[in-house]
Amino acid sequence: MSEGEGGGVKIIAVNRKARFDYAVDDRYECGVELLGTEVKSFREGRVSFPDAWAEVVNGEVWLRSLTVAENPFSSVFNHDPDRKKRLLLHREEIKRIARRVDEKGYTLIPLSFYFKKGRVKVELGLCKGKKSFDKRADIRERDLNREMAREFRR
Repeated sequence: MSEGEGGGVKIIAVNRKARFDYAVDDRYECGVELLGTEVKSFREGRVSFPDAWAEVVNGEVWLRSLTVAENPFSSVFNHDPDRKKRLLLHREEIKRIARRVDEKGYTLIPLSFYFKKGRVKVELGLCKGKKSFDKRADIRERDLNREMAREFRR
């Protein structure tokens, strides 16, 4: 799909490692509070978030460890590449997320970043860490599916 007036979705980046390391229970679409130079870097796809996570502090959700590369053309007015970013959610969603994170040992992990109607959005996953045997089972299942697909092609 293409980005534009029609409100299409343009994917910027996907965190594939998160889906391997965590079991995703719930997903939330959040807006991201960004500076102008950060938006330019997002448009160029210059974001890195291999170990990014979010936390709830005083009724606000903050995204940590997300690196947005500096824009080479904005000289003095550039942003701090590692600053924490506020995520925009409804108050009830934040309360629900805070309860689950506090009680049951869940973690908030960004799963993907994309443009929707010209605005940067993040798909935030309420995740629980997988054990190593769960990861091995996932690898085994993926290999079996690949083998079956090969057999069907023949």
